[in-house]
Amino acid sequence: MAATTPERELFIDGRWAAPSTGRYLDVINPATEAVIGRIPAGAAADVDAAVAAAAAAHKRGSWGKLKGAQRAAVLRAIAEKVRERKSDLARWETMDMGKPIDEAEWDMDDVASCFDYYADLAEKLDGRQYAPIDVGMEEFKVAVRREPLGVVGLVTPWNYPLLMATWKVAPALAAGCCCVLKPSEAASVTCLELAAIASEAGLPAGALNVVTGLGAEAGAPLCAHPGVAKLAFTGSTATGRSVALAAARNLRPATCELGGKSALIIFEDADLDKAVEWVMFGAFWTNGQICSSTSRILVHESAAPAFCARLKERAASIRIGDPLQPGCRLGPLVNEGQYKRVMSYVQPTVFVGVKPEMRIWREEIFGPVLSVATFSSEAEAVAAANDSEFGLAGAVISADAERCRRVAEALEVGIVWVNCSQPCFCQAPWGGIKSSGFGRELGEWGLENYLSVKQVTEYVSDKPWDWYSPPSKL
Repeated sequence: MAATTPERELFIDGRWAAPSTGRYLDVINPATEAVIGRIPAGAAADVDAAVAAAAAAHKRGSWGKLKGAQRAAVLRAIAEKVRERKSDLARWETMDMGKPIDEAEWDMDDVASCFDYYADLAEKLDGRQYAPIDVGMEEFKVAVRREPLGVVGLVTPWNYPLLMATWKVAPALAAGCCCVLKPSEAASVTCLELAAIASEAGLPAGALNVVTGLGAEAGAPLCAHPGVAKLAFTGSTATGRSVALAAARNLRPATCELGGKSALIIFEDADLDKAVEWVMFGAFWTNGQICSSTSRILVHESAAPAFCARLKERAASIRIGDPLQPGCRLGPLVNEGQYKRVMSYVQPTVFVGVKPEMRIWREEIFGPVLSVATFSSEAEAVAAANDSEFGLAGAVISADAERCRRVAEALEVGIVWVNCSQPCFCQAPWGGIKSSGFGRELGEWGLENYLSVKQVTEYVSDKPWDWYSPPSKL
C-alpha cells in the first residue's frame, strides 16, 4: 500500500543520507497494524558521521558564535513552520504512535510554544554575557561568560515523539550547541520532519542531525561517543542507567528523565467529581503512556467507596476508538510489544484494594492502568506515597490549603501538583529524584544544561602586582 507518512532518509550535515546498513524499519500504525511507511535503520557509522558534522559546524561557529538574537530568529521561524504544518504533524504523530488526534494537536501547539520560549531565552542570553561578580578586591574585574557546550547527543522516547525531542533540541540550539538527535525507533516520523522544518527555517548545516534506528545499533553508539560533550536522555530507568554509565566513561555530563510511579493523594474534603476528572487525566492521558502518570491513587478511607463508584462510572464512559477521530480519548498502545507488556499486569483497567507489596502498585506499567489504595491519616498517606523507588511526580487533592502545602513539601519528588495532575509548562523545571533520574529540563534550567560557564578575570589596577618585587639597588 502507498505510504501515508513521509519517507525520509537520515539527516546529516544538512542533507538526507541513506543509512550505512542499507536497512529500513517499518512504520506500523498501531490502530490498524498496517505498514504506513519506513524509517532508516542507522548504525554506528551513521552516528560517527552525524557527530563529525556537528563537530565541524561547531568549529566553524556558524551557529554557536551567532548572537543569541540571531539564533532566536531561526527558532521562531521553526515555531512558525510547526504551526503551519500542525495538522499534518499531528496526524503523522497519531498514526505513528497511537495517541488521540486531539492530544497530538495539543502537542504540536506545545512544540511551537517551546521553540518560541527558548528563542526568548536565547535573546536574553546576550544580556547575561560577562555578568560581573564582586570578589571584594578592586584590583580585579571578574565576570562570567556562558558558552555552548559543543556537540550534544539527544535520545528521546516514543510517547511524545516531537514534543520530547523539542524539550531537548530547542534549549540546545538556543544555547548554540550542535545536536545529534536519536529518536525512539517506535516513533521517529515527526522527528525527521523537524529536521526538514529546521533546515527550511535557516538552521545551518550540521546544527541539527537526526539518526534513526534501533537503540542498540544507533542509540548506544551515540551515548558512548567520545565526540559528544553532553548526553540528554528520556526513557526507561533501565536504559537510563546504561546512558549514565556511557557518559561517565567519557567523563561527560548527562541528564536523565526516567520512569515513574507517581502517587495522587485524595483527602476526605476533596470535591470527588473534580478528583475523579484529575485522576483520569493523570492516568489515561496519552493512553496512559506517561512517565509522570499518577497511577497510584491513595484515597482517604471515608471517601473511598463514593470515589471508586464515581471513578468506575467515568472510566467506563471513556470514548475509545480510532485515534484519528476527533473526540477519541483513548487509542491503541504504541505497538504489540507494549500491549503485551501492559496486559501481563492486568485484565481490567482499575484495581482497588491494592496492597503495597503488589507489582501493580510498585512497578511502572506505562499503560492506562490505575491502582487504588486507602489511608486513614495524612502521615500514612505521605509515607505510602514516598514508599517507592521512583520520585518523578506526585499530587494532592484537598480543600485545605495548609494541608496541601505540607504534603507538597513532604513528597519526595521533583514535581508536585496541587488539586490537579499532569499540567506541564515549558517555563517550569521538569525532572525527578531517586530512580526517576537526575537533572532538570525546561525553563531556565533546560538552557543551562547546554551551557559551559567560563570565568574571565582581568587585573584592572594601575599599580604593579609586585609579589616578587625586584631586589633593592645597592
